[in-house]
Amino acid sequence: MPSLKDLRNRIASVKSTQKITKAMQMVAAAKLRRAQTAAEAARPYAERMETVLANLASGVSGSSAPRLIAGTGSDKVHLLLVLTAERGLCGAFNSSISRLARDKALALKAEGKTVKFICVGKKGYDILRRQFANDIIEFIDLREFKQVGFVNAEAIAQNVLTRFDNGEFDVATLFFSRFRSVIAQIPTAQRIIPAEIPEGTQQTDAVYDYEPEESEILETLLPRNLTVQVLRGLLENAASEQGARMSAMDSATRNAGEMIKKQTQIYNRSRQAMITKELIEIISGAEAL
Repeated sequence: MPSLKDLRNRIASVKSTQKITKAMQMVAAAKLRRAQTAAEAARPYAERMETVLANLASGVSGSSAPRLIAGTGSDKVHLLLVLTAERGLCGAFNSSISRLARDKALALKAEGKTVKFICVGKKGYDILRRQFANDIIEFIDLREFKQVGFVNAEAIAQNVLTRFDNGEFDVATLFFSRFRSVIAQIPTAQRIIPAEIPEGTQQTDAVYDYEPEESEILETLLPRNLTVQVLRGLLENAASEQGARMSAMDSATRNAGEMIKKQTQIYNRSRQAMITKELIEIISGAEAL
């Protein structure tokens, strides 16, 4: 059985941990509001971009369709762009995204496809390299970005576009966590090349004449849409990360409180037992005299 000194040290250690987890919870709560606002502000723009693309794509077909919509005509090589965080202590946030990407990669390999990874964020890279070390072609460190913004998303999107133009892959899929609430983040896989037009996208009934032609507009708009979707994923991830960290640190703080309470009870009982033992020894010695 541990001594009273060991119990006191254990209680002091848990109290110190509780202070850290409480502070991290408060910091995450402060960062969450700004990240959530940014993610929610990006959604209407990304959704409107999809609507415009749906209207334009309906006017092109066959050989006139850009490669970013029509694809290469093959789906042998798949690129998985996995967005995660640089830090842990945020529950299952990083592991959920990585698990979704891993399951997708294993399913593709079972079909005889070739899989390549671009990992954005250290945690996803650390998880995926255990099983797919030879398939990871690039790792992008988010710590190089002072603040997630359009410039960062554009750099990542341009990297993907360059590899697509060089014929390094046929299909690209973006993996991130969609923010719903503090306790709910949804791991999401979205195909970005060829551009995926959601079935539920509402198209206007108005008839437009485009100048220049739809195909020429799409040549400019599609790379822009890729950047927008990457930016949306980064912003959704930022909000999801802080929400997951806030929830995880809240649970850790409460668990630390319960552990302190339990250890304090054990300490008090041990102390009382020692006092009782000493009293019995004193009384027994007095009676012996």
